[in-house]
Amino acid sequence: MFDSAQNDGLQLVSQIQLWARELGFSQIGVAPVDLSSAEAGLSAWLAQGFHGEMAYMATHGLKRARPAELVPGTVSVITARMNYLPRGTPPDWQAHEFARLQRPSEGIVSVYARGRDYHKVLRTRLQKLGERIAAHLGPMGFRAFTDSAPVLEAELASRSGQGWRGKHTLVLSRDAGSMFFLGEIYVDIALPPTAPVSDHCGSCQACIDVCPTQAILGPQRLDARRCISYLTIEHPGAIPLELRPLIGNRIYGCDDCQLVCPWNKFAQRAALPDFDERRGLSGQQLGALFAWTEEEFLRLTEGSPIRRIGHERWLRNVAVALGNALRMGNGGDGRAALQARAMHESPIVREHVAWALRQGAGQMA
Repeated sequence: MFDSAQNDGLQLVSQIQLWARELGFSQIGVAPVDLSSAEAGLSAWLAQGFHGEMAYMATHGLKRARPAELVPGTVSVITARMNYLPRGTPPDWQAHEFARLQRPSEGIVSVYARGRDYHKVLRTRLQKLGERIAAHLGPMGFRAFTDSAPVLEAELASRSGQGWRGKHTLVLSRDAGSMFFLGEIYVDIALPPTAPVSDHCGSCQACIDVCPTQAILGPQRLDARRCISYLTIEHPGAIPLELRPLIGNRIYGCDDCQLVCPWNKFAQRAALPDFDERRGLSGQQLGALFAWTEEEFLRLTEGSPIRRIGHERWLRNVAVALGNALRMGNGGDGRAALQARAMHESPIVREHVAWALRQGAGQMA
């Protein structure tokens, strides 16, 4: 049995890293709880309204930067990352994904969302890791999080050596790019922090240049209100008219800033089968996806992160993509699918369907 007062902290961290590997995690780090230097940046981001309608970001305010306030008694934060590229991902996966964006009638779901809901996978395994540590140390308080609480995940990850903050705000690793999930275990025991790593973006700004909606205003400055991931997932209402044509055929999330990143040629495949692509969510025609009934949507997205947006938002997103495809003369059976929902009970769906049909009007002339 390990005892934090008698055994070397570094050996304990090494043992935790071994246990984590057995659970499918790719890397483990330890961050200190003093994040006060991040508070000014967080406050400025909120003050500028860059969080959009994610009200919970403002509600919790600076608690995100104060782990010991979120979970009283927290002394250290164990950070974890888990690679999520499907195991069958080809070596040239970035070029392959960019090519899919050039097929207007195909609906594109962000790579991370094509498998099982990462919240469930990581949280379950983080809980098991915490329990294993407690079983060897004796009584210990801990709480596990995965994108589920007011936690500065990227900040904690970068401070614990998981990588550095890329100009797109995501964490980047020289060994694994950015195609990984993050999770944390807040613990009430003191652990030696793992060393941070230096920034290796240099003068590259490919992620800034490629963003379809110019949501990345500068290094580490993201206006979520323009981000396609925000618009297709978090945003509850009508998608701004001026941004709809820029969304293309992306119906859930956007990977462009990661696809163009040179470091992602080192992205690692997942150790778990949970993140393998599900049938029905990849390579599908927009018309078929738009025809899903609510029952089909719930059944086909069971256990997927996509389910959380609901059927209404799903139809809204696909309608926008269909409109963009029709404008390019590549709508396939999309027009008929749209017309079938022209009188949908949801005002949001009706408005987006009407917009989409107008995009194809020129192609009918």
